[in-house]
Amino acid sequence: MCGIVGYIGQKDGTEIILEGLEKLEYRGYDSAGLAVIDKNRLRYSKHEGKLSNLKESIREEPISGTLGIGHTRWATHGVPSNENSHPHMNGEENIAVVHNGIIENYLILKKELIDRGYTFKSDTDTEIVVHLIDFYYEGDLLGAVTKAVDRLKGAYSLGIISRLHPDELIAVRYESPLILGIGHGELFVASDIPAILNRTRKVVYLENNDVAKLSRDSYLIYNGNRLVEREIKEIEWDIEAASKDGYDHFMLKEIHQQPQAIKDTLLRRIDNNGSIFLENINITAEELKKINRVYIVACGTAYHAGLLGKYMLEQFVRVVVIADIASEFRYNDNFIDEGTLVIIVSQSGETADTLAALREAKSKGARILSITNVVGSSVARESQDIFYTWAGPEIAVASTKAYTTQLVAFYILSLYFGRLKGNLEENLYHEIVNELKELPDKVKKTIYSVDLIAMEIAEKIKDKSSLFYIGRGLDYYTSLEAALKLKEISYIHAEAFGGGELKHGSIALIEEDTPVIAIATQQNLYDKTVSNIKSVKSRGAYVIGITRERNTDLGTICDKVVYLDESFNIFMPLLSVILPQLIAYYTALIKGNDVDKPRNLAKSVTVE
Repeated sequence: MCGIVGYIGQKDGTEIILEGLEKLEYRGYDSAGLAVIDKNRLRYSKHEGKLSNLKESIREEPISGTLGIGHTRWATHGVPSNENSHPHMNGEENIAVVHNGIIENYLILKKELIDRGYTFKSDTDTEIVVHLIDFYYEGDLLGAVTKAVDRLKGAYSLGIISRLHPDELIAVRYESPLILGIGHGELFVASDIPAILNRTRKVVYLENNDVAKLSRDSYLIYNGNRLVEREIKEIEWDIEAASKDGYDHFMLKEIHQQPQAIKDTLLRRIDNNGSIFLENINITAEELKKINRVYIVACGTAYHAGLLGKYMLEQFVRVVVIADIASEFRYNDNFIDEGTLVIIVSQSGETADTLAALREAKSKGARILSITNVVGSSVARESQDIFYTWAGPEIAVASTKAYTTQLVAFYILSLYFGRLKGNLEENLYHEIVNELKELPDKVKKTIYSVDLIAMEIAEKIKDKSSLFYIGRGLDYYTSLEAALKLKEISYIHAEAFGGGELKHGSIALIEEDTPVIAIATQQNLYDKTVSNIKSVKSRGAYVIGITRERNTDLGTICDKVVYLDESFNIFMPLLSVILPQLIAYYTALIKGNDVDKPRNLAKSVTVE
């Protein structure tokens, strides 16, 4: 997720673009840049780090122009650096492009362009776009852009300017948001409303495949070969609400972003033949066979994702897997040698305990594979193999979309390694991958179907001092994450119990009207879970069940049941965690807590 701002008018575009980028820093903050047309010259400045670095550079060497584009970056391809920052230019530096999204077929296009004599200065997928436009350019910028985007696969929004066309700003949208702002004698482009809300409240939402050509006082929108009209809407939100896309809190926005985050993390790694490919994983089949032990090391929410990863890797790769908490890892007597793979999981890539565990394992000869959301983070730099989750920046302290994309990472890695090792039959492999591809839509449906139910449950539990989640197998791992979410932001004491452990002590805590949320999606353990539910129900618990559509009998046992879409057992944790996320959110909201910034917690734990 990145931020785009574009301007064409009579005022100083540099000032307007910088102002807009400042409002979009929540979308990306590892580099920033802008390009303007100044007296038929294309001038640009771009810098690694926060937007303040770009501002300082422009203060020292001012550039200005009445046409320009700007960008604040959340890296997906290439580490944060000046070279990888946007805008990207063609060889003659007369065309500039900014981009939000992912070009799925960029490696194929890059090879084609290199074969045609083009050279690349960055490691990004974006640079192929500007070279494609250059290749197709024959005096018509709009025509060249249209031909170039016809070659692209993935999700993208683009802003394009050229010194050869000092009165044109081109904007393109496909599966990545982009809006036009309508001012008085000036027009704006932005990936989100906050960037332009101080300048205009009249906006046009571009739709998929829209290509807009902006001049200083008018614009045209094409979709395919057709000239189309889009409704102009008046924005009534304030700046704070606009940065949250109209949601009351970043956490709620990020819950709703999960389908797209999962899609971005997933589909980029599946080719047209339904096979998984991983460009930053360099483990060969021979090397994989020599791995005799895997450690998954993480903290908090990432550790809960790692527990599911343990199950998946053991299932498909047939290797011993140990999931360990990072803060304890260094103090255990671990069996680590050259035959050990250590998988490090960290949203930020800067978690202190996790980094210390990485270095400890690496010093003993282990191979390090990291799962992280931040390109160029310390964890990524110090790992031999990297799996980037493309969740985009997560602002709320309580993790939601980072967790679900980490689950997707483990699904993909397990299937990839399982096939590489020869443990998966071809038909089964493709059946599982096909079901995996359905998950973004199923998650989206789940979010909307359980939202009102989550509000009702929040009202029921808001004044309780304790709540318990129970589950078995993968449902127990989901219960751990569900309980953590409720603790983090509602401040209600919440615990997760393995259903089979209840009678070994935990059931002593159950009394009349104690809320218990039972997750029962694993069909091989369903009857056992039902038995556990009956046990707590007989002690007076108020039981809410979360299960599959097929398990209608649960309605006769529980006080309330929420039914989820069907999927394979291994994928149900991705669906069953949505309701607990929303329960935690609405409970905190009703209690008047600061949802995005709960007490005593920080987003990234960078000290032990």
